[in-house]
Amino acid sequence: MTRLELAKAELKEHSICVAGEGVTVSDGRGIAPVLALLEHDGLRERAVADKIVGKAAALLFVYGGVEAVYAHTLSEGGRAVLEEYGIPYEYGTLTQKIINRAGTDICPMERTVLEISDPHEAYLALKAKVALLSPAE
Repeated sequence: MTRLELAKAELKEHSICVAGEGVTVSDGRGIAPVLALLEHDGLRERAVADKIVGKAAALLFVYGGVEAVYAHTLSEGGRAVLEEYGIPYEYGTLTQKIINRAGTDICPMERTVLEISDPHEAYLALKAKVALLSPAE
């Protein structure tokens, strides 16, 4: 079984799964689990399976150096990023854009990276946006 197949198999019960030497899973929502994985475990040479991958997540996956991605739902913007950087990907459903949880507008993380194409710049902008939206401890 490949790393991507292993990550995909675990996705049924979690929101994001990363397969490398072992499997790391998260049930967190939004982009925060990807940022946490980048900061704690890293993503280099790992396969990622995620429920929703838009441009924001795809740029973070590029920044982290993933080897392959599976998205249950993939946006056109996410697909374009993965193709641009030569990251193999698979998906269940392709959608034009990722919308917010209320279903009223584009996802705030997607809006954050609308005009960003550099993965490092996206990482910094998304990290700042999540910090801004997170409740103070």
